[in-house]
Amino acid sequence: MKNLGKNLFLFCLLLSSTIYASVVARVGPAVVYSGETATYTLTIQGSDVKKPVINDICGNDIVGTSSQTSIEMVNLNYKKSYTLSYEFVPKKSCIVEPVSVEVDGKTEHSNSVKVVVKPAVQDKNAPFILSLKASKKDLYVGEPFKLDLELKQNKRAAVVDSKFIEPDFKGFWVKHKSGATRTETPEYIITHASYTLAPQREGNLTIPPAQLRIATRATSRDMWGSFMPQIKWRSYYSNSLNIHAKPLPNNAKIVGSFTISAVADRDEITPNEAVNVTVKVQGDGNLEDIGSFKPYIDGVNVFAEKIEIKGNTLTQKLAFVSDRDFTIPSFKLAFFNLKTKRVEQITTKPIQIKVKGSPKQTQNLKIEKATPQKLVMKKAPSLESESSMQINSIFVIIAFILGLIIGAALIYFKPFKIAKREKKLNIKDEKLLLLKLLPYKDIDEDVRKIITVLEGNFYGENKETVDKKLLKEILKKYDIS
Repeated sequence: MKNLGKNLFLFCLLLSSTIYASVVARVGPAVVYSGETATYTLTIQGSDVKKPVINDICGNDIVGTSSQTSIEMVNLNYKKSYTLSYEFVPKKSCIVEPVSVEVDGKTEHSNSVKVVVKPAVQDKNAPFILSLKASKKDLYVGEPFKLDLELKQNKRAAVVDSKFIEPDFKGFWVKHKSGATRTETPEYIITHASYTLAPQREGNLTIPPAQLRIATRATSRDMWGSFMPQIKWRSYYSNSLNIHAKPLPNNAKIVGSFTISAVADRDEITPNEAVNVTVKVQGDGNLEDIGSFKPYIDGVNVFAEKIEIKGNTLTQKLAFVSDRDFTIPSFKLAFFNLKTKRVEQITTKPIQIKVKGSPKQTQNLKIEKATPQKLVMKKAPSLESESSMQINSIFVIIAFILGLIIGAALIYFKPFKIAKREKKLNIKDEKLLLLKLLPYKDIDEDVRKIITVLEGNFYGENKETVDKKLLKEILKKYDIS
């Protein structure tokens, strides 16, 4: 009996200390659905309170804070109370550990609080009903399908504000998004929107629920008992969808139905002038998986811009530079056709490019028969011819000596420079500069940086300034002139 009385006394003491604790913590609502906002509240009683520093709750960022101070009189004594509120979006259930607060010079601790998070569910009896519907649930990787979103709003529901949060399309390409359309029935306002998606990988994929946050008016009592208008937020969810993506047959990488074209801006150029070619692929399918069309051509410098995708059209621009005639090969694309259920290949025609004044690739080798030489008989020289030959020899010797004397004088006095200066490379000529630097592109990172800027200036729309200091170092390093 003694122990029972002692335990009862301790229990009452503990209960009283909890009821009249200086710092009390709570979380609302009691059950939080995934994606909803919860509020962690600290109620602190005391005259001198130092607010705690709280950066996160259960590892979740704080999205909003508020505070309220109230004073009440009990037995002619004033009691001061602080209410600190922290809004956060919990991702999973957790326990908020006690918080330390300095109250009237003493350190007080709050109680721990459990946060319960449940998966989002669709409430078909709510004033706002969201639903998702897929045109296909069993399809190939990269195969496009349509996702329809419908919102039914009861006309009697009062709305102050709203915020729509679309599903996280992780594992899918969002290829197109349509604008919303609205229709009305006697009871509902119905809003439709649609997405065109394509699975990025094989396996079972999930499209999580869409979320709609609705703000409505509510009232609450203040410390004086008066009603205060407030805004209350509530979340409504759609259903989720499960999609099964199958791998493409025959090791295909692209799926759909396409056409391809390649157009050159000219077919005849001068040496080292660029030919610009635009490659276009149009159709429905996973355009995002199509790689670069940049070909390798011996003796031709090829520059390729990044692939651009707009809607159902893929575009890539390429530039070809050479000093002799060449052929741009066919561009090819293989894909799995969903209609014929087989792998097909489409190609463009080769493009012949003529370079004006280019050297011939091969020269005909002419072999001529040696003609027999005729034997010419010379007569013996006479005395007169011998004497003239001696005089000519004397003049030759004198001219040779004079030449030596003049050459030595020129070398000694240097009246002018005989050697002709070579023409220096003009660094403003970006086209010539690009051709000079290309042989060093694969062995020097600094050269690649300069070439990237030059290619953007010459073949694209960029107008960047070349680092002249770095360029001069490169020209000096590789003795480029």
